[in-house]
Amino acid sequence: MTSSDDRHGPRPEHGPRTRLVLGGRRPDEHYGFVNTPVFHGSTVLYPTAGDYLGRRSRYKYARRGTPTSEALESALAAIEGDACAGVALLPSGLAAISAALLAVLKAGDHLLVSDSAYDPTRTVCDTILTRWGIETTYYDPAIGAGIADLMRPETRAVFVESPGSLSFEIQDIPAIAAAAHARDAVVLMDNTWATPLFFRALDHGVDLSIQSGTKYIGGHSDIMFGCVAANARTNKALRDTVFNMGLCVGPDDMNLAQRGLRTLAVRLAAHQEAALTVARWLEGRPEVLRVLHPALPSHPGHALWRRDFTGSSGLFSVVLRPVPPAAVEAFLDALTLFGIGASWGGYESLAIPFDCTPIRTATAWAPGGPTVRFHIGLEDPADLIADLDRGFAAMKMVAGA
Repeated sequence: MTSSDDRHGPRPEHGPRTRLVLGGRRPDEHYGFVNTPVFHGSTVLYPTAGDYLGRRSRYKYARRGTPTSEALESALAAIEGDACAGVALLPSGLAAISAALLAVLKAGDHLLVSDSAYDPTRTVCDTILTRWGIETTYYDPAIGAGIADLMRPETRAVFVESPGSLSFEIQDIPAIAAAAHARDAVVLMDNTWATPLFFRALDHGVDLSIQSGTKYIGGHSDIMFGCVAANARTNKALRDTVFNMGLCVGPDDMNLAQRGLRTLAVRLAAHQEAALTVARWLEGRPEVLRVLHPALPSHPGHALWRRDFTGSSGLFSVVLRPVPPAAVEAFLDALTLFGIGASWGGYESLAIPFDCTPIRTATAWAPGGPTVRFHIGLEDPADLIADLDRGFAAMKMVAGA
């Protein structure tokens, strides 16, 4: 990890954008080149048999670290803040979620998970964790400090996602963390939506901060990558779990993730500005019942978002006024600048229909109409608005038929 007094690394007084530029870079070790070279390899040679037996080497084996992985870990740690004791790199966001959960849970433990969590997170809990004797209880994301009432003697962890990546509830993370820590439980958070630039999870009481780096870290829809930042309490358990499970990331994906980090601040700012422009326009459309965007004053969690977050990203949802499913499909099919596809965080805009009803167990999903999630990319917002206007015209034709 890059130390605060590293000649080339970020210092405590540096702002987030400077940390993104400097983190993990050591040009003096790489003949002056700005970027860390991409190390493709597995075997690390030792000078002598004694060195091998004594494991006297900076790098032991590629799965345990290379200059490429070390640079990326250091860069990520630089933006997570001083509470970060280490960062683990994983081959996908879901792998990061799974590894983080397995690092802190064992057979017989109880886990609390937000009802608004990413559906594959629920699948991990309901399949793998269940088979290993770990029980999961889902809770209302608006519960706040009331989560203390759900905790048992065997509750070892609380998993939060704020906002939910489909329904966009904002959770009171400090209150949940305080309640969990009072019972010696750890807090895990999927922080992909905000990234550490807009929400420093570890500073708000989270013990393990998880990101799907496939999204905003990569930023170009061309890598699969995940990461987990740990505080001092959880770092060793996380490291041991990742190492013992043989989890690692390919060098080219690590290189692309590090490249994406360098422009994360300017890209997020552009996503934020464009998304708010589009979201405000959608609020004025007669076809829209409401917009689920935490940065809008109309959002139920807006006050919590203003208190804890420093910005918003490009992902939000809308609830449409009731129309037949065919009308929603016509709306989506008429769009030319919005792709229809999973994931988000890239430069291109996306739109998908969704329904939380099948995956909610602790809360009722009754939004009042069909729901569509948008990711606003880096296109001109005026062009995106014109595209959406065409989509609504197509929807109206089918709905009125």
